[in-house]
Amino acid sequence: MKVKKSLQEILTDLKINDEFKENIVTWQTIAEKPAQTVPLPEVLHPLLRKSFNSKGIEQLYTHQKSAYEKVMEGKSIVAVTPTASGKTLCYNLPVLQTILSNPSARALYMFPTKALAQDQKSEMNEIIQAAGVDINSYTYDGDTPANIRQRVRQAGHVVITNPDMLHSAILPHHTKWVSLFENLKFVVIDELHTYRGVFGSHVANVIRRLKRICRYYGSNPVFICTSATIANPLELAQSLTEEKMYLIDNNGAPSGTKHFLFYNPPIVNKPLNIRRSATLEVRKIAGELLKNKIQTIIFARSRVRVEIILTYLQELVKNQLGAKSIMGYRGGYLPTERRKIEKGLRSGDIYGVVSTNALELGVDIGQLQVCIMTGYPGTISSAWQQAGRAGRRHGEALVIMVASSSPLDQYIIQNPGYFFNKSPETARINPDNLIILIDHMKCAAYELPFKANEKFGNVDTEELLEYLTEERVLYRNGDKWYWMNDSFPAHNISLRSASQENVIIVDQTDVANVRVIGEMDRFSAMTLLHDEAIYLHQGTQFQVEKLDWDEKKAFVREVKVDYFTDANLAVQLKVLEVDRLQAVEEAEIGFGDVSVRAMATIFKKIKFETHENIGSGPIHLPEEELHTNAAWISLNQPLAEMGHERLEQGLVGTAHALNHIAPLFVMADPQDIHVIPQVKADHNEKPTIFFYDRYPGGIGLSEKIYSGMSEVFAETEKMIQRCQCVSGCPSCIGTETVSETAKKDALKIIQSFRQPYHLSKEV
Repeated sequence: MKVKKSLQEILTDLKINDEFKENIVTWQTIAEKPAQTVPLPEVLHPLLRKSFNSKGIEQLYTHQKSAYEKVMEGKSIVAVTPTASGKTLCYNLPVLQTILSNPSARALYMFPTKALAQDQKSEMNEIIQAAGVDINSYTYDGDTPANIRQRVRQAGHVVITNPDMLHSAILPHHTKWVSLFENLKFVVIDELHTYRGVFGSHVANVIRRLKRICRYYGSNPVFICTSATIANPLELAQSLTEEKMYLIDNNGAPSGTKHFLFYNPPIVNKPLNIRRSATLEVRKIAGELLKNKIQTIIFARSRVRVEIILTYLQELVKNQLGAKSIMGYRGGYLPTERRKIEKGLRSGDIYGVVSTNALELGVDIGQLQVCIMTGYPGTISSAWQQAGRAGRRHGEALVIMVASSSPLDQYIIQNPGYFFNKSPETARINPDNLIILIDHMKCAAYELPFKANEKFGNVDTEELLEYLTEERVLYRNGDKWYWMNDSFPAHNISLRSASQENVIIVDQTDVANVRVIGEMDRFSAMTLLHDEAIYLHQGTQFQVEKLDWDEKKAFVREVKVDYFTDANLAVQLKVLEVDRLQAVEEAEIGFGDVSVRAMATIFKKIKFETHENIGSGPIHLPEEELHTNAAWISLNQPLAEMGHERLEQGLVGTAHALNHIAPLFVMADPQDIHVIPQVKADHNEKPTIFFYDRYPGGIGLSEKIYSGMSEVFAETEKMIQRCQCVSGCPSCIGTETVSETAKKDALKIIQSFRQPYHLSKEV
């Protein structure tokens, strides 16, 4: 019988085994850190002290004590410490202490996901039971049964919910929640760093509505925010809540030794600089760990990639461990399925989990020893969040980031200093984005009429109220504006995506048991749920038999095939209005409003093992249109010596490289900003590269590119020059079938775009 290896032996293997060591380009060891503790507060309620002592808590970490003291002084705070550092006590302690001394006090907890809310409810109830006190803590989400909802509204001391429920089920029906709003002392916002981009901009407006209702009922709650490490936690907390906040970052929690490895797969085609697939390397490394029963979490960037890795690994270990010892976890799974996986990880029945970033957040999944990332997650703070899932508090942990051939991955893996020394990203929100603001003013008017001279957050409302009156959404009576529609607006406004409705996925494999197995937003559905797409769910393959676009339903049936599908999206962009322009002899740099039309065109069938293309087909779906902001740069010189074909290919290669570097410099998720080239832009008939925000109305990313384009182009040029390929490859300009001049052409185009900077002035 094969002897199981320990994590220590696996670490030694990685150092001496040629199969692995040649590919490890960076090995960073982060030393363990002892705890810094202080005694429990002297004034702590005796029953609370008894509860903590029964759980073995006799001291607090320094950051927990600082948070408790500030909150008890009536100050709003943001606590920023790493994953698994006991942030929960930063809010549970002052909340429970307050409720015990004032039983009418209420608290509202907001978590970005249902899984986190369930997790926190269990933790809160453990403290309450151990103390033997009469405090009611309830979750209020889409899964809360109707008969329990009334009890939550009337008797819940602590109501645990998510932004979507607050937006669509609590605020519009505030008259049923009088005892909560009259006595609301605390609002807890956990995982603050997730409220960025369009989602964060929506949530900031939900908080404006919440504060407006609190004022109406005479309460003024303290805000307690907690966050993973980002560069601007205080700024983000203050933008989100529009309150003065105090930063708590004196982390006193211990942490074990962590080995952080950058792993670059071997090159399999030297002229094209093509590396072995990151997915196959992850399968090899994870397979080795799982066979030795070392609990491992594997992160992948997309749902498809999660399901592909899961299929590989279940096949690899099914005879030794059983297929159910490795599970997938991502958005779109049903709640019961997700709870079962979380429980299996905590109990140790599940050795491995393959997840999208859904498990990045603080859901309690026990003490995992290893974290493997399939590619760079897109942001530094995301990477540290994922790394934090391994070796929580004690014991050694291993984190391996396996790079793909993408330019962004190669840039990170070859610049470890950028990753380890750079402070994590700035989270940006724009609550005053007009589209988002108008939506929430409609919701606010439904909840309570607007008064003359009333502000909504920091925004003067008069002009917007007049506009909504002209549109016959509101009517004015004296100095108040009232909602004049039958339906309530929150129902039609989604906080999470630009598209308003999701597509439901219906499994009809068993005619006697047709069931819903998941859902997906419309923009993703265009490329993942088109007719004939292979949709993967928990390692099982389904083929989409019909996507009913009008009814928002995808009908799928279970299949067994040796390929997955990948779809192309054709994008057309048109400038609607030029807001800012810098013009010089060689080029012009602009910023303004654009219309983006996207259409799924064809899909390819890609074989699992070899990743070769084994077939394709058309996609027949309508266009989706997006109005947003973009920055662009146009060449006044047409580079005629290249000819049309080389110019087009050069622009495509340049845009591919920029698509990977731009997100690094605006500190955003790669999904948030897109780059597209046009040989002849509609508005000026010049070769142009556009950078657009992938959200209606924009969220400020392309504006940052407009003022920092010089730096983005300089870094992109360096990245292409450093690439070891001869004439262009997936790690620089993207395409595998390139002409001999493709790399040279892309560099020439970048250099042409860079020339004007020292001369430019705004016109």
